[in-house]
This record gives sequence, structure tokens and C-alpha cells, in this order.
Amino acid sequence: QLRQLFGSAVPAFPPKFYLAMTKSMADERRSQLEQYLQNVTLDSSVTSSDVFISFFRKLQQETFKIPTQRALLDVYLADGSSVTLDIQTSDTAERVLQATSCKMGLPRELIKYFSLFFIQDHDDGALSVVKKVAEFELPYVSLQSMKELHCKLGIRKWYMDPSLDMLLMDCRSSVDLLYMQAVQEVQRNWIKPAEGQMQELEFLLKNANKSKFLEKVREAQFYGYVRLDPCVCDYPEGGCSADVCVGNDEINCCITLPTNQTKEVSFKINRLRSWQVAFLGAIKDGEDDTLEFRFEYNDSGTWEWINLYTKQAFLLSSCLKKMISEQMMKATKEGPGM
Repeated sequence: QLRQLFGSAVPAFPPKFYLAMTKSMADERRSQLEQYLQNVTLDSSVTSSDVFISFFRKLQQETFKIPTQRALLDVYLADGSSVTLDIQTSDTAERVLQATSCKMGLPRELIKYFSLFFIQDHDDGALSVVKKVAEFELPYVSLQSMKELHCKLGIRKWYMDPSLDMLLMDCRSSVDLLYMQAVQEVQRNWIKPAEGQMQELEFLLKNANKSKFLEKVREAQFYGYVRLDPCVCDYPEGGCSADVCVGNDEINCCITLPTNQTKEVSFKINRLRSWQVAFLGAIKDGEDDTLEFRFEYNDSGTWEWINLYTKQAFLLSSCLKKMISEQMMKATKEGPGM
């Protein structure tokens, strides 16, 4: 159906095996199907089509046996408060985001600067942004399928260029959302102000000066970045642990080497040619499933594949796509020769 609607814009479906498959053949086909789905969802005109949305709505509901009916859904803000919505279980993330924005008084033209995310609270008090919710995804259904992870649905800003903050400063609702998220990230040490900056931010926080706080926090290191949980990296050698955050047109990794020395590496996206996300399953018995994020990087004139093993691989992929699209929009506005 998608090929009929969009023609060659939709990649060819992976060929089937008509004889019994070996394990390696099954693994290969699974990988091909994963790449097919990832490639299909790159085109927003495809994912916003009635054919695509109807198929995935039916798929999600039938997989988890959740009929269409009224339900209450909580959407959490960065300060821990929540907005309760009266929705249909079959409502897409796009519809839920619109309902959340309406209840918060966020103008329609500013909705595009925010998105829904699945947030995980850990027993030790840590917090993870697991993934951005796809527009065609059914948040109510997804939350039911993620019960064991103790996930909740949250609203956060969705752009990687901090200068876009300025477009939101005339609206009280958008300022509130940006302020709550910035305070949360400073308190959790995701943003790293210098000592003098931290003193100013504490003073502004104490006086609830939101606009000035946002103005000052933009000067701090890692403001506007998305932070991942500690993961495993095979650079510069296998088995290194890494703290990863993505923003400012880079993947920033603080890597702990086997010698316990640390090395900070910045992978600039203008040197990145392609990336892939692969599902590896459980590496060891009793462990959760693992995702591999691979990207092809040009360092000193040679291309090499670098692997990160992180459950937030799709979040990282979404961030890279967003940064590239913002770069392209900025280049278009500036025009040739600028």
C-alpha cells in the first residue's frame, strides 16, 4: 500500500526465503526488516499517512490486546508535576501532545518545539530519558507494554539548537516548560555550569527569575544536550565505559579506558557519514535486551565504524536526525554565499 502511494520513495521490502531458514538466515532477515522499518520512518510524509498510522495503530492494539476505549493518561513535567488527560487508548502521540499543549495553554504554533518522551525512574533516584515517542505511536499502549521498566510519559523540548529558545520567550507556558527542564538538568548535573555560573544560577533560582535563569544557563557547558545513561563503547578499544551526551552538532563521549584514565572525545556530525541501530537481544542470561548504535566516522582522513551499546540507541538516532534537519533549515534560511 505504501509503494502504491509513494512509489520509489518507499524502499523495496526485503525478499523472503521460500525454504527453511537456518539461524544465520533468520538473523539476517531480522536485521533487514529492522533496517527497512528504520528507513521507512525517515520520511515524515510516510509516517503521517493514513495507511501507515492505521496499520501501526492496529498492530500496537492487537499485540497488547488493548481495545479502543476512554482512559486517563498522565503526562509529567520536568518538575515532577503532571497533567491528566482524558483520551482514547488509540490516540497517537501527536494527538496526545496536542491535548497536553492545549491544557497547558501552549499556542499551536509552538507545539512543534516540544515532544513526548518515555522517562524511567530508577530505584536509586536516577532518571533516564528512554526514547522520544514517535508521532504514530500510541502512548497509552506503549506504557502498558513497558510496565516492568516503571516508565512514565513526559513532555520536554524537542530541538537541539539552544538559540531556538529565543522563539519561545514571549509565551509564559513555553518559558515554564524550558525553565523546569533546565532546573532539573542543572540539579542532576546533566548541565555543568562553572563555579561562578552556578552561584548566579542559584541566586536566580532562589528569586524565581525564569527568563534570566534561562539566559544564564545557556552559557553553561552541555546546555541543550541530551544525556544518555552510562554505556559501553568500543573506542578507542573494546569494552570501554562511556558517558555520552549529544548536542551542539556533536556526540560527546567521556570514555573510561581499561587503565581507569578518562578521555573526552567529540565526534562532530559533519564528519559522520551514516549510522545504524541494531537489536542484539540479551548479551548474557538474565540481562535486558541490548541495542547497538553504530556510526561511520572520518578521523584524520580514514573512515571507521564506532559502536556504542546503549538501550537509548533510538533516542541518540533521533537527536542526530534533528540536528541535521536544523542545520539544513538554517542553511536554507541563510541562502547561498552566506
